[in-house]
This record gives sequence, C-alpha cells and structure tokens, in this order.
Amino acid sequence: MGGLLTELGKRLAERWMTLLVLPGALFLAAAFAARTLGHAHALDVGLLVREAQAWRPAPGAGAGTRLAVLLLVVALLAAAVGLVAQMLGSLVERLWYAADWESWPRPARALARWRVARRRRRRAGAVAAYEGARRRAGELLAAGTPGSRVDLRPARLAVARVSPEEPHRPTWSGDRMHAVALRLDRDLDLHLATVWPALWQLLPDAPRQQLETARDALDRATTLAAWAVLYAALAVWWWPALPVAAATYVTAGLRIRGGTESYAALVEATVHVYAAELAERLHIPVTGLLGRRTGWEITCVLQGNRHLIDLTAQQPQ
Repeated sequence: MGGLLTELGKRLAERWMTLLVLPGALFLAAAFAARTLGHAHALDVGLLVREAQAWRPAPGAGAGTRLAVLLLVVALLAAAVGLVAQMLGSLVERLWYAADWESWPRPARALARWRVARRRRRRAGAVAAYEGARRRAGELLAAGTPGSRVDLRPARLAVARVSPEEPHRPTWSGDRMHAVALRLDRDLDLHLATVWPALWQLLPDAPRQQLETARDALDRATTLAAWAVLYAALAVWWWPALPVAAATYVTAGLRIRGGTESYAALVEATVHVYAAELAERLHIPVTGLLGRRTGWEITCVLQGNRHLIDLTAQQPQ
C-alpha cells in the first residue's frame, strides 16, 4: 500500500508540474518581461537581466532560505495561473464546440447563426460539385471511354473539409462531434447522450484507455488555446507577446481539429462495436445486425420508457 501511494504521489506531482507549474512559470516570465520592458524596450535583454538580478536574495545568513521561499512563491503563483488557464480552457471548449449556441446572448447568437448559414452554403456547393463529378464519372463509364476513371476523392474531401454532415454548429469541430450523434440517430435510432454513460460502464480497459487518452489530448488542446488568450492580453503592455499568442493559437487550433477527429471516430466506433453487448445486458434481443429497432429499444430502456416497447409489441402486426 505504501508503494502504491508513493507511486500515485509521484504521478500527481508530475502532472501538477507538467500541466500547471511549468506553463504557469513560462507565463509569469513573459509577464515579468512585459512589466519590465514594455513597448519601448521590448527586446532589451540586458535590461531584463539586470532587473531579474535585482530580485536575487542578497548574500549572507538566510540567503538560501529566502531563495527557497521565493521559488515556492513563484511555484504557487505559476500553479494559480495554470488553474486559471484550465478554467479558461473549459470556456474555450464550450465556445469552440458551440453545442448550445442557440442560447447564447443575442450578438453572439447572431454571429453563430451567420456562421452556420455560411457553412451550409459552402457545403451545399461542395456537395453539388461532388454530385457533378459522380455524374461525369458515370457518363464516361457508360460510354466506355478509355481512361475514363474520374478520381472522386478530391470532391469528397472538399465536402468533409466543410462538415461531415449538414452543418448545425458554427465550427468544423462542433459539427464533427455533432455528426456522430446525427448518424447514430439516423442509422440506429439511438440517442448518444442517453446511451453513452451505460455503454461506458461495460467497456474493457483498452478501449476505455484509448478514449480517455483522446479526451485528455482535447483538454490539453483547448487549454493551449486559453494560454493563447492570456498571452494576447500581455500584448497590451509588451508587443512580442502577440506573435507568441498567435503561434500558440494556431498550434491549439490544429491540435483541437486533429483531436476532435480522433475522439469522434473513437466514440462512433465504440458505439457500433459494443451497442449489441449493451443490448444483451439490458435483455433486449439482437438478431443479426444491430438495427433501428434495437437502437430505439436501448434508448427507451435507458430513458425509463420500457413501457413504449411493451406497447409496440402488443400492437397487431
């Protein structure tokens, strides 16, 4: 037990340092530079070094203790800034995926509605181009024209770059996550938000670990976007913070997009692989492929509406 607690403490300390203290310390260093240099001496490294040396404890008795206290205070401040970034990351995630954009305040809601309409027009154009390419491919194939094979992959990718399904969110990442729920509802009549907690309970360790890893990557990416916001705030006093914020934001955007694709694919695959097992655990008969009837029955049972299944079973065929 002692060894387990020791190992757990090491891991917690490692995560505390990696996720909170180190990023927070970098931000504190940038804030110190912003306070010291300002716009007028933005790149004056010598001035920054002289100011930093002024914070060094004077030599003599107790210098080591004062240095240790200073380092502890810096570590606590860095951790506090890291916690602020974590909280701001949750807000960034909510805005980025925009699942509840229709309940936002009016100006933000109007902007989100404009974005959704614009993305729908773009997708409609990409779908029309894809359908046109398919028609041309069919005509060439029917005519038996030599070398008539038309590569449809660029047209398909153009559609996917806008949204995998009809856009309902102002961002690609929001639509990518929403597409999972849309497809499961359309193909299996299965409500993902209702089914997922029960499905999670029966997952083996390997797929559960994969999902947790993908979710952690998304959390880190949204937190990185929050750091970009904090660095952008420093640009008011120190302009070099602006390119740092821009680079951080671009990196965060790429990571959020890639992480969303991985997490959404894992969630959808998990439902398809383990939904039949969930049905058996709920004593719902499954014959052959999982279909809309089974998906609907799973949703009814988990929503506490088993009586609806009994009612449809009593109806004459």
